[in-house]
Amino acid sequence: MKRLILFLIVSLLSINSILGGTIDPEIPDSKYIEYAKKFIYIGKLCGKTDDNKTYCASAVAIKPKWIITAAHVVGNSKTCTLIINSKKIPVSKIISHKDFNENNFGTYDIAIGKCDEDIGLNFYPDLYDKTDEVNKICSISGFGLHGTFVTGANKSDDKQRAGSNIIDSIDRQLLICSPSKGRNKTALEFLMCSGDSGGGLFIENRLAGINSCVLAIDKKTDSTYGDESGHTRISIHRDWILENIELNEDK
Repeated sequence: MKRLILFLIVSLLSINSILGGTIDPEIPDSKYIEYAKKFIYIGKLCGKTDDNKTYCASAVAIKPKWIITAAHVVGNSKTCTLIINSKKIPVSKIISHKDFNENNFGTYDIAIGKCDEDIGLNFYPDLYDKTDEVNKICSISGFGLHGTFVTGANKSDDKQRAGSNIIDSIDRQLLICSPSKGRNKTALEFLMCSGDSGGGLFIENRLAGINSCVLAIDKKTDSTYGDESGHTRISIHRDWILENIELNEDK
């Protein structure tokens, strides 16, 4: 089977090198940068782990004080700050899914975080509540290292990029995407990369997945042709997200 090897999107040890995805080599990079301006609710999530290592990944703002990210990003976080639209907002409470196990890649890899102050956006994406994700066109966005499906992620300028893809399948409750060629590819074909954990996958402006992992048979998680990305499925975690926000809203 193609998906025997599953690699987590690890948080990097440099705040300036969040990975933002690879793109179609035939499409100008400027188009991906322009498209990313739409995704104002995606921010960087940076902090320190219990052993004082610096980490930086991504998160999606879904309410004035709440974000969603990947559980493996914040599992041993000591400090955590959301950086969004030039604001730096401390995240004081993190709730990871109780069934998340870092040794079981891609399973229940989801967490929510409560910010100390209002994030201040005019729009927050709704959570996808249908189970019809397969074959849907989706959008993905992130910051930092970039490249093409040929070169892999090999550059860093800390600019946000966004693009599109089609959800191929569902594996272990992960939405699976891959870079396509020819007539099958979308207008701005895009794939998440290592370091882009916690960012979002969207269907019709609704949050449908959280970036979790890259699947690579060649053991190189550089998001080139032949690789796939896995995104934690929001539709099956929607009730968990909303219930935990309600329980902790006033705490």
